[in-house]
Amino acid sequence: MSLAPPASLFDEYRLTEAFDEMFEPDMTPRAAYEMLHRRLHELSLEELTHRQRAADQAFLHRGITFTVYGHGEATEKIFPYDILPRVVSAAEWERVERGLTQRITALNLFLKDVYGEGKILADEVVPQRLVLSCKHYRREMRGVRVPHDTYVSIAGIDLVRVPGGEFMVLEDNLRVPSGVSYMLSNRQVMRNVFPKLFQHYQVRSVDHYPRMLLTTLQELAAPRSSEPTVVLLTPGVFNSAYFEHAFLARQMGIQLVEGRDLLVHDNVVYMRTTAGLRRVNVIYRRIDDDFIDPIPFRAGSAMGVPGLFNAYRAGNVILANAIGTGIADDKAIYAFVPEMIRYYLDEEPILANVPTYLLEREVDRRYVLDHLDELVVKAVDESGGYGMLIGPHSTRAEQAEFRDRILANPRGYIAQPTLSLSVAPCFIDGRIEPRHVDLRPYVLYGKKVRVVPGGLTRVALTRGSLVVNSSQGGGSKDTWVLDG
Repeated sequence: MSLAPPASLFDEYRLTEAFDEMFEPDMTPRAAYEMLHRRLHELSLEELTHRQRAADQAFLHRGITFTVYGHGEATEKIFPYDILPRVVSAAEWERVERGLTQRITALNLFLKDVYGEGKILADEVVPQRLVLSCKHYRREMRGVRVPHDTYVSIAGIDLVRVPGGEFMVLEDNLRVPSGVSYMLSNRQVMRNVFPKLFQHYQVRSVDHYPRMLLTTLQELAAPRSSEPTVVLLTPGVFNSAYFEHAFLARQMGIQLVEGRDLLVHDNVVYMRTTAGLRRVNVIYRRIDDDFIDPIPFRAGSAMGVPGLFNAYRAGNVILANAIGTGIADDKAIYAFVPEMIRYYLDEEPILANVPTYLLEREVDRRYVLDHLDELVVKAVDESGGYGMLIGPHSTRAEQAEFRDRILANPRGYIAQPTLSLSVAPCFIDGRIEPRHVDLRPYVLYGKKVRVVPGGLTRVALTRGSLVVNSSQGGGSKDTWVLDG
């Protein structure tokens, strides 16, 4: 028995105060969405359900997974995927791309300055105490010459669209940003789900990202090596992002290695191969600073390579991203990125920050403690949706817990207004409904800045939820940036 389609799959779709990616306030589709809107009205519920199931099966067969940690256990799950794409016009993307280029340029200048002359600290544009107290500040990096002054060569910048329609930066992910494999997998699956629609829309490609990434990594080694050996260093199969590590290494045509596959001799890094030792020039590392070398950092780490930091300091190997970049994705330092842009580039920020309360400031702390039920509180060094209080959706007990945490460690937390993230149409339980979304574009910094046209649109699949992280029940959808 076939499913009878309702009069319209949009019958129960309701606008809210949030910016709607597909619809104008009068429920007419925005220009970028007109073709998709028309096509969805031509499809029956049965057809759309079949396409969603086909997409889910494709993810299952490709082994596209992520790991959720909790209660002392790790659970492997298929990445949730919504088949309705998010569409971004060429004009919107042009501004986003300029803003991301500006931001990563300023962040690299900041890191060079902090580990070098420290002018921005001496001029009190960024408080020195914030930098020196940052968990990810590495005194060992003071005076280390980083090739081409490129500290951050791979970044994932999280953007949100607020009710006025403008994109804002929610946070910077600069240590080991993840998720790009899901962006690429989403596109591969989407071509099969809506092949004709995809062709007619003239969507800009993201398939060249692995090639762009490899080029960026090779550029870091120039001019010392014309044919550098690049490897991807992974913590191993039990890491939550191992699927991505293997996927990217395969797509780039480079070796995926663990710490035990590398050794250091006379400050030179070598890879063990069946043909003997082979020198390594560039390491795309997916391991945090603490674990990368057990000699200067965390003793006893089996994931790292003894002697790697000395080889790095001697200039005999390049690490992407550089050690110590975690300062710049500390959520307290994030609050000062607009000032960094003004200081180093003498420009106004193209993409604004979300207003941020620094809880080590007494006036900010008093306000936040009085309004915990209204604000979002975040730990400055957590990611994945962990260490966070969403005030309007929290209990009194949770608020009391965060009050104690803040009072015990005010430097460890920031607070922001509860944003009404934009919503996009999603196919859920046989209906098309709005769900909150964000966007993580991926930015590469080599001889020039390269921004892949699109990114990972993350979706809060639970109705009313603002949490888009997959570890907290979120999913993703393909992001279509149009050519014109």
